[in-house]
Amino acid sequence: MQLTNLLTLSLAGLAAAGPLAERQTQKLKIMLLGDSITEITCWRAFVWDQLTEAGVASQVQYVGSQNSNPQNCKPTTANWDQHHEGHSGWLAVDIANSYLTGWLQKTPADIVTFMLGTNDVFRGKSTNDIIAAYTKMVNIIRASNPKTKIIVNLVIPLSMSNSGIVALNQRIPAWATGLNSTESPIIVNDCYTGYKTSDLRDGVHPSISGDRFLAAKIGPVLLDLVKQSLGKQ
Repeated sequence: MQLTNLLTLSLAGLAAAGPLAERQTQKLKIMLLGDSITEITCWRAFVWDQLTEAGVASQVQYVGSQNSNPQNCKPTTANWDQHHEGHSGWLAVDIANSYLTGWLQKTPADIVTFMLGTNDVFRGKSTNDIIAAYTKMVNIIRASNPKTKIIVNLVIPLSMSNSGIVALNQRIPAWATGLNSTESPIIVNDCYTGYKTSDLRDGVHPSISGDRFLAAKIGPVLLDLVKQSLGKQ
């Protein structure tokens, strides 16, 4: 075979291998989306410990416009990934209407896990308003990546005026069933049942024991999706 033909074949092989190698080294992107229960708490650090213990931390990354550790969380894992999309005081309605599209354009995600609605309840938004915001968020997420896996965490209780949280959580399972798809599944994760209000440090936000409860609930569900996505199951 002539040298020219050999060179052509070699270059073609490198071109084909390039995209494959890039896909193999690309990390799975996880967006932790929420309000202060995501931003100023330690459960996301403890979930990173679980990813590390499972041997997949090197293959995943947290993504988002935020990169912070306001509670000075100290997980077992050094140099844990502090990126997230938690925004203290923000409403699901506002995130859906004004912000999520831009966040996903800047930091696309393969898996999105969110807990939202506490601030909406505080500010008098109806359950219908919040569910409509959830629907819009799912549509935005899927427009960004049609194969995104979505975890919707039931909202943890409040120590006072909890009826709005209860009403929202009761609506979520049927809502999720109506929007679920094989390509982009919605997993409802019950972070409400068993959560004690004594695990709230101020009536709203988790204490360290509350963070460990949330990590024990969110981590295994997230890890299962990570393993599925990485072909480890």
